[in-house]
Amino acid sequence: MMTVIQIFEHLHILDYWAYRLTSRANNTRQLTWWFIFLAIFASMFLSNDVTVLTLIPLYLRVAKKYQLPEILPVTLIGMAANFGSAFTPFGNTHNIFLMHQFQINLKEFFSWSIPLLACSFLVLVLLSLFLRNVPVPNVPTEHIHIQIRPTIFAVIVACVVFAGVIGLVPAWVGAVLAILLSVALDPKDMKDVDYAVVLTFAGFFVIVSVVGQIPWVTHFIASLENSEDSVYLSGVLTSQVISNVPSTVLLARFTGYVEALFYGSNIGGVGTLVGSMANLLVFKQYLVYGSRPHARFFVGFTVFNLVALVILGCAGYWLTVR
Repeated sequence: MMTVIQIFEHLHILDYWAYRLTSRANNTRQLTWWFIFLAIFASMFLSNDVTVLTLIPLYLRVAKKYQLPEILPVTLIGMAANFGSAFTPFGNTHNIFLMHQFQINLKEFFSWSIPLLACSFLVLVLLSLFLRNVPVPNVPTEHIHIQIRPTIFAVIVACVVFAGVIGLVPAWVGAVLAILLSVALDPKDMKDVDYAVVLTFAGFFVIVSVVGQIPWVTHFIASLENSEDSVYLSGVLTSQVISNVPSTVLLARFTGYVEALFYGSNIGGVGTLVGSMANLLVFKQYLVYGSRPHARFFVGFTVFNLVALVILGCAGYWLTVR
């Protein structure tokens, strides 16, 4: 999956569409919503992490050049990346884990993710009302050449990888094809694959496995996971402290309430800065490209995320126990 993501970055597909869409914006709300739509759609297939790493710097470069609002738009783009990635089985790591751990079929998965995406979209609409709407000069479209044939091959390989995620083909087939395509396009791309993310998640699994062997911890968690609502709430709350991927892996050992865990882990991605790795990447990108005080961004990001968590948390609770 990380190799496929690197291939799409090499081909500059997301950059191309970002510049095309932003050139159509007349004001900050339109500009932000173009980025939100692109973040939602892109994160469904390229993951929330890659979407954040691509779109946040692009928006901040435009915002700095034309003195546009930064804090709320960047926060909304980060949220949109989290929300979009929750829609597909392969959009984020914990969805992939849940699909394999519990053998969830696609019909069942989308029966959960569609209402979640609808509720998430309404949250974005509500928060976007707080955007300061100012005119935006015409943003010039940078010329980005798209290589048609490599892009077609990349899409085909991505489909094979996604098929491996949902169990239609052996996972190794997609992995081999992705590596071969990456080497064919540019062997240096394999050096640029974000191995740190892979190692981080591997570390999460190791830590969770070790913690799961501690008797009093396992007894305590098992005592909490006896109903749908308790699984949901523990998923949301633990994500705020240890991030939603390790939270999902840890709680999955003690429950069969998969739907509640799905809602808890995905909704738990909003809230605190450590709710998801994408949140940390948003903050990291802002430290590099943002022009407002970092403490001010942290406060604004946290406040808007907590508001979203309260609203979406209530909706998720209703979806879980309905």
